[in-house]
Amino acid sequence: MAGFTVEDLTRLLRECAGEDEDVDLDGDIVNVTFEELGYDSLALFNTVSRIERDHGVTLDDDIVTNAKTPGDLLRVVGTALGRSA
Repeated sequence: MAGFTVEDLTRLLRECAGEDEDVDLDGDIVNVTFEELGYDSLALFNTVSRIERDHGVTLDDDIVTNAKTPGDLLRVVGTALGRSA
């Protein structure tokens, strides 16, 4: 399976939680906090649930809670996908 990319994540964020019109998700967002991007914990919960369902992985709640940026979450998902391969 190919990796989980920032494009995959932004697509799911848009589908699961919408998009703040003041934020450009197509820009370089890897190190921008989810809070700055307009996403709260519920939005991330919905997005993570979708990632788990779509990719057949289980993401550790504590690790996901500590993911403050898209880059952090991409690393968590990448590790989980590597374990499930």
